[in-house]
Amino acid sequence: MQCGEIWWADLEPPAGRHPVLLLSRNSAYNVRTLVIIAPVTTRIRHINSEVQLGTDDGLIKSCVINLDKIYTIPRSGLSEKIATLNSEKMQAVERAVHYALGLES
Repeated sequence: MQCGEIWWADLEPPAGRHPVLLLSRNSAYNVRTLVIIAPVTTRIRHINSEVQLGTDDGLIKSCVINLDKIYTIPRSGLSEKIATLNSEKMQAVERAVHYALGLES
């Protein structure tokens, strides 16, 4: 597991099994029981706190990472790796996190 990977996760109802982007620092995955994630969803709102994904990113259809919903889940809830984002997408994730948290300068 490492930051920038998309995994299947068992989330609290009503979400259930859902793809998520791992956001925790890489060193945390070996020692922490909780990890930071952002959900991947097909509900596309076209706002700055979303990062668009598609088949070129290893997903089966168009979707977005919703960086307005960053939260922690048990690492044990992660079940299967789906894809790894490239550096360009991760830069977009960083911009979206800054926007979502109001950290823009």
